Amino acid sequence: MIRRKFLSNSAMALSGASAFSFLGCGSNRKKQIGVVPKGRAHLFWQSVHAGAIKGARENDVEIIWNGPTTETDFNGQIQIVDSMINRHVDAICLAPIDKKVMVSIVERAASQNIPVVIFDSPVDSDKFISQVATDNFQAGQLAAERMGKILEGKGKVIVVAVQPGAASTMAREEGFETKIKSSFPGIEIVDKRYGMADFAQSMQVAENMLTAHPEVVGMFASNESSAVGGARALKQRGSKVKMVGFDWSPALLEDLRGGLIDSLVAQHPFKMGYESVIAAVTHLKGGKVEKINNLSPRLLTKENLDTPEIQEQINPDLKKYLE
Repeated sequence: MIRRKFLSNSAMALSGASAFSFLGCGSNRKKQIGVVPKGRAHLFWQSVHAGAIKGARENDVEIIWNGPTTETDFNGQIQIVDSMINRHVDAICLAPIDKKVMVSIVERAASQNIPVVIFDSPVDSDKFISQVATDNFQAGQLAAERMGKILEGKGKVIVVAVQPGAASTMAREEGFETKIKSSFPGIEIVDKRYGMADFAQSMQVAENMLTAHPEVVGMFASNESSAVGGARALKQRGSKVKMVGFDWSPALLEDLRGGLIDSLVAQHPFKMGYESVIAAVTHLKGGKVEKINNLSPRLLTKENLDTPEIQEQINPDLKKYLE
């Protein structure tokens, strides 16, 4: 399975609710919150979208959902945010594609008195009211601990990374590399290459590393596209390399059940979308919001996959919110 499409055409359209319960400056329109993901192709962003709509429905706000086609198109993301600023939305929730490139647009929104909630990935600016994200460094360390356990502390490992400048995945990779070095001196990371948030390219770089290093016994993949690409490379080769991936999708969960993937570090994208909208609404109402809201990662294994708490996290009712 390559890319999952949105369950409805609402991906690029308005998603919202009825009349807003608090009005601004004499206006009788409902408040509008722009929600801008890094991309629109992956199941992760669909789950964020669903969570954002849940938060909007509970608070009678209108969501304007729009994101670039690919997670590398920072120019497209800048144009989307710029358009939202120009239409004077009441708040913006943004997952920055690049932590440096997106600084100027975040600060432009702030200068126009439009509060910004950063989600998923940080930005090199403090001009935001709240940041809602997985503790990505901790998540990378969690992956490293699992890798150390399944390799019994020894062997050579490769990393299928995402892209330079993407702060969230860079933090995961740094957490993984730091923990391996400090806690598992018998494990050596022999190669790391970027799949650029693309399934096919991630598969290709995984293939290239496996060819260049036939002695490799472990693979870490730091997001959904990297994990899908890495798993495909292993499947195509019939490889016994042990893989720890990141994020989840039906295809990845199937590979986890089948034993191709040892484990997946899971975020909670539905909760991320929900908490981002709630932070924006709370701020608009004059309430106090948490500046940094870190969401804990969770390790998925074949043994715990069917537990109620895991199922609640990985199987949100997308149809309820996106259709």
